[in-house]
Formats: sequence, structure tokens, C-alpha cells
Amino acid sequence: MRIAVVLLATCATLASAYINTHQWGDRSGIVHLFEWKWDDIANECENFLAPKGYAGVQVSPVTENSVVWSPRRPWWERYQPMSYGFTTRSGNEAQFVNMVRRCNAVGVRIYVDVVFNHMADLVGGGGTGGSTANRQTFSFPGVPFSQLDFNSPCIITNYQDPIMVRNCQLGALPDLNQGVPWVRDKIVEMLNKLISFGVAGFRVDAAKHMWPGDLQAIFSRLNDLSTAHGFPVGARPFITQEVIDLGGEAISKNEYTHLGTVTEFRFSAEIGKAFYGRNSLRYLSNWGPAWGFLESHLALVFVDNHDNQRGHGAGGADVLTHKVPKNYKMASAFMLAHPYGIPRVMSSYFFNDGEQGPPSDGDGNLSSPIINADDSCGGGWACEHRWRQIYNMVGFRNAVAGTGLNDWWDNGNNQIAFCRGGRGFVAFNLEGYDLNQNLQTCLPAGTYCDVISGSKSGSSCTGASVTVGGDGRANIFISSNAEDGVLAIHANSRL
Repeated sequence: MRIAVVLLATCATLASAYINTHQWGDRSGIVHLFEWKWDDIANECENFLAPKGYAGVQVSPVTENSVVWSPRRPWWERYQPMSYGFTTRSGNEAQFVNMVRRCNAVGVRIYVDVVFNHMADLVGGGGTGGSTANRQTFSFPGVPFSQLDFNSPCIITNYQDPIMVRNCQLGALPDLNQGVPWVRDKIVEMLNKLISFGVAGFRVDAAKHMWPGDLQAIFSRLNDLSTAHGFPVGARPFITQEVIDLGGEAISKNEYTHLGTVTEFRFSAEIGKAFYGRNSLRYLSNWGPAWGFLESHLALVFVDNHDNQRGHGAGGADVLTHKVPKNYKMASAFMLAHPYGIPRVMSSYFFNDGEQGPPSDGDGNLSSPIINADDSCGGGWACEHRWRQIYNMVGFRNAVAGTGLNDWWDNGNNQIAFCRGGRGFVAFNLEGYDLNQNLQTCLPAGTYCDVISGSKSGSSCTGASVTVGGDGRANIFISSNAEDGVLAIHANSRL
């Protein structure tokens, strides 16, 4: 009995150690700057993310990957490691280190997407850092790994078999055996080097395909975060694990929560279904664990991610993306207004097919986003994080931090509204007719700028305004044909 108690206490301590995002107290929201260059991320941290209140950035895999021409370089080549060196299309090691330093300096934490379930399958073109490999003999001298470091070749054909899912190849990708001491040593070495650079944590790709015990052995050997980069003594890295689980899976997301947070894919599928209008918004009144989601502090949540916006992963046709902008902005606003989960905003590029890589020149070199005068992006980049309706809701989330959800209202179908304590109010209209109601906003009397249609600018609003009476009530109007379908006001948007 004593041993069982000690094991339970150890697991609880491990989980609590890896769920701290280490974000500054006045910030919230992680943005996935998918396929951005390190120098561009550093500039974005200083010029936009910090001023707008974003708390962190998830960056694309930093380890050297296979160069794939098919005929253009696809996005997924970043998920085919050739070595654990740090040269990719995003930049070299020195540029990465400089980016982390500059982002930390302005209060924007860096979380690295790490790939160590497997190595590259398509290695004919060599690696982004010049490494070569022999796929047939499982030889990756850039690490180095040999055939002794991989599971025996087999393809996953039955996702209801947890042993097959964890021990066989994801597609044709050579499956590393994380139970081998040498493999663990090289993974830990790579992660600890990133920690020494000042990163705050990791998104662990394909965690579902690795044994929880192996991951625990790896995570337990990670160094504390670097005090030289402003982290407190003894701080452990934030960890979120990619576990696709929509329910009824042979492998459950709950098998990984003792190791850190987990990507809550059911959130993505259900929020898309709701804001597509396939499920009444009124049902969102008990949004959270009652829907089968993880507990809030364990869930990394998102409207879409780099996989499922392309039809990979989970969620299918219910996944909302930037290609349906009004509904996408509404879903994103709900995610950021609601207290549930650790939110991550997707920042994409435009694509016509699921294979298409990021904007680049004829030689495959990444192109930098073009920043327009209105803060939007050009040059093929979608930059959802720069949409006013999204970055102003990051500001909303910061303004209402520490409050719960209260004073829920709905019309019985697809018009809803709620307060966040006495700090914020948000309303949504997905009906085919106007929302025109006198509602409780829970805010003090005054005039507030709607942060969806515009922003507060000095003593005026660039968009619509809302007048709140002494009883906290206000007339809330959202036209059925409004561009956004959302209205949001908060304490910091008061004139």
C-alpha cells in the first residue's frame, strides 16, 4: 500500500510540474506560427505579439529534416527528422537561439514542436543540414541511430490495437524504440540543449504512438528551465502531448495526463460543429469536461491545428479553418472568451491542397510574411493571429483573467451571451435573424468599445460602442448579416 501511495504521489508531482506554461501574468494565448522563420518570429514577438498580449509561440520542428521535392517541398517534411541538429528552412541554430532570447525578453515564451517518435522515410534528397541516411538499413549517422535503435518494421493497420499503434510504423516512418537507453540518451540530450537555449517547453508530436512509461523516463531526465532566461529556480518545462482521441479509441488521452497536458482534439471537433451551425450554440452552456473533455488545466485547446485543417488527424468535416472566416472568427472568439483550457491560436498560410508547403521561392527557401498597413499579412500567409477579431479577444482574455463564467443567456438556439465575472461580456449570433436584446453585461455603467468591430483608440472607438446602464444591462445588437457575428466588451475597453 505504501508503495502504491508513493507512486501515485510521484505521478501527481510529475504532472503538476509539466503543466505550468510559465507565461507572464498579464498574458495568455499561444500562437502556432506554422513554418515561420526564426528571424521573423523574433520580429513578431517584439513588434506584435508582446504589444497585443500574446503569451507564447509554438514553433515548427527545429531539428534537421529530410528535403522532399514532390515536386514542391510539402509541409510534412518538417516531421521527418534526419538528425538532432538544429538547421531547417526556418534558420540555423544561432538564429534560433537569438529568436528565443528576443522573445523571452519581451515576455513571449517559446514552445518547440519536437519529433522523436520516428525518423525520416523519404531521405533521397538529404537533410536540411547536409546529413545523409540510409532508410533501408535504418542508418541515420547524423544522430547517430542504427537498426538497433528501431522497432522491428511493421505498419499500423489496426488502431484498436494499442501495441501495434505504439510499436509499429506511422505510415512508412522508421519507428524509434524509446525503450532503448541510447535512444533515450539522444532524445534527452536534444531536449536539454533546447532548454539551455531558453525554451519554455515542448509540444510532443505523435505522443500517442509512444509508451507512456518511455515518455516518463525521458521527461524525468529533463533539466530545469534556464534561470538565465528569467525562469525561476526549479521550473520544469511545459509539456503538451499530441494524443488524438475523439472517444472510443484503444489509446486514451487519460493515459498521458500524469505526464503533462494533452491536445484536446474533441474540443476542435465540437467547437467546429457548433459554429458551423450543426449543433445548437445553446448547448455550449456547460462547455468543458461535461462534453467529455479533459479537465481545464490539462487541456491544450484549439479551433484547428496544422494537421486537421488539412484533413489529417481528427475532426473531419467539422473542423473550422480560416477558409470559412466568419464562423472561424466566432469559434476563435468563443475559445478565447471561455475560461476552459489552455488556448492555442493557429496562424496559417493559404493552401489549395493538403500537401502544399509554405510560401517559398523556387529553391524552396521560406518567404517572409508581408506585413500590410492594416496589420494583416500578405505574400501567401493567412496570419489569423493578426486578425483584429482574434488578437483583440486575446486582450479580452487577459482583461478577464481570474474570473469564471456567469450570467449565461441564450434564445434557445443559436444566440448566446455570457459574462466573465464583472470584467467582460460577449455575445454571439448564428441565427438567420438579428440579435436585438437587452442583456446583463455584468459591467459598471459606461460606454465600451466593441473589440470585435474595432478597438478602443484614445477617447473613442474605431468600431461600434455599447452603452451600459447603472444596472449593468445594455441593448445588444448583432445583425444576422454582420461580418463577424460576435460582440465583445471588457473593462479595459471602457471609454
